[in-house]
Amino acid sequence: MPDRKPHPIAGVTADSENEIMTVFPSIASTGLGRGLGLLYESIPLKINGVKISYLLFPLPTSPLALVWYFLLKLTGWRCVLTSRAVQSWSAVGSRMFAQVPLSDVADIVVVRRPGQAFYRASDLELYGADGKRLMTLAGIPHAEIFRESILEARDARVQVENSLTTIRSRQTA
Repeated sequence: MPDRKPHPIAGVTADSENEIMTVFPSIASTGLGRGLGLLYESIPLKINGVKISYLLFPLPTSPLALVWYFLLKLTGWRCVLTSRAVQSWSAVGSRMFAQVPLSDVADIVVVRRPGQAFYRASDLELYGADGKRLMTLAGIPHAEIFRESILEARDARVQVENSLTTIRSRQTA
């Protein structure tokens, strides 16, 4: 496999932390959301290419799903990818729950839990070099795309740190 060279990220400098991307989890991050997702996927038979369960269940349960969605926007969390870390913040306000430096992330595994397929969401599990799980981001929509963004930012961060180390060693010599 050829070496992947990270692309520079516009507006990002080596000496500051900049926000790259913010993702809000879907209702598939909760038990209620996954339960609704299981219900929506429960009848695989199709009529004109559309699952019967898509025709029967989403419309009657939409008020519950909408209320839950808006409650999550007010009381839930958001995931922020910066040029230095992956952070978990409150959805409203400025309270940080957790942070993992990009240089600590060795691998990211996409896990699609039962009930998340309807929402096209998955959980992202971030692992360190020792195999220890550092953070789980639940119910991320289009998780594969966010996974790639984190890996590209990590590669760029590691490359910047290596370059800065080389530059500092030249200055002291």
